[in-house]
Amino acid sequence: MDKLAATDLMPLEQYARERAAFRARVLRHKGERHLAVGPNTTWCFEDRLTVQYQVQEMLRSERIFEPQGIADELGAYNPLIPDGSNWKVTLLIEFADPAERARALARLKGIEDGCWVQVAGHTRVFAIADEDLERENEEKTSAVHFLRFELTAGMIASLRLGATLAAGVDHEHYRYVVHQVPAATRLALLADFA
Repeated sequence: MDKLAATDLMPLEQYARERAAFRARVLRHKGERHLAVGPNTTWCFEDRLTVQYQVQEMLRSERIFEPQGIADELGAYNPLIPDGSNWKVTLLIEFADPAERARALARLKGIEDGCWVQVAGHTRVFAIADEDLERENEEKTSAVHFLRFELTAGMIASLRLGATLAAGVDHEHYRYVVHQVPAATRLALLADFA
């Protein structure tokens, strides 16, 4: 999947005019790319469109229009675009109550390393987590992690032929499995290998 360039982005004035329609389009698109794994984690499978939206929103909120500022945002977000043999995922650990969230994040240290996907007939692929920076300290893990799942050519071929996809988290305090990723999500994720 091609990385974003400054020429792929809308200038701030144009984005202000088109934001509502663009946002609605992206939210529909994201809906097919979100996966709840258990009650407290959501996996957001990123792609070029989701990353473009994130960059556009950052430029808008920070009022960035200088070429270097735009380049900096692209440099920060482009690594989230899949490379053709992988999925890039934003892992969200979600607890509504702040006190419960604090306790959970302390208990769930290392959860990002227990995230996996499995194409039927193949071995599990565990996430490569937080390549940009460490998101855990001595006391707790972060509520947001960035994961990469590298698939083999055989796994991708099996998915294209209709193999099912499972996903899960294997952590001593959080074990959940989605035995079959919904068909709409599975099909959306196949586009990352085009």
